Amino acid sequence: MSTAPVSAAPVAGSPGGPVSADDRAHCPATSVLHRIGDRWSVVLISLLAERPYGYNELDRAVADLSRRVLTRALRTLEHEGYVSRTARAEPPYRVEYALTGLGRSLHEVLVLLGGWAEEHRDRLAGEGAGEAVGEGAGEGVREGG
Repeated sequence: MSTAPVSAAPVAGSPGGPVSADDRAHCPATSVLHRIGDRWSVVLISLLAERPYGYNELDRAVADLSRRVLTRALRTLEHEGYVSRTARAEPPYRVEYALTGLGRSLHEVLVLLGGWAEEHRDRLAGEGAGEAVGEGAGEGVREGG
């Protein structure tokens, strides 16, 4: 077993140094984390994973979501490529939203994340939180070299 200190791999753009605001802004994970951190995006992605929905169906399906916020969330998801919007030109006139391939692949990740959260529910709720913080940190590594 090695006794050398373990260090994090350098981040692209800042070799061995701190992560800059520019590094964070250009990291592909940043926009995804913002999207799944949004209050309504995950709800909408989960619904649309079941089937395509019309605008009014989505409005009725999600309690406490205003039409203004629903419109903004759908536009953002569409702009970022997670959701497609199709307007029917013939009766019944309707706008339908569906997940794109990118949206379906993000949904798969969200299902895995949800499973992980469920598995660690007690720790995340604060039970044993002190153990969780240091648990596994530095296993097999001695400090001071």
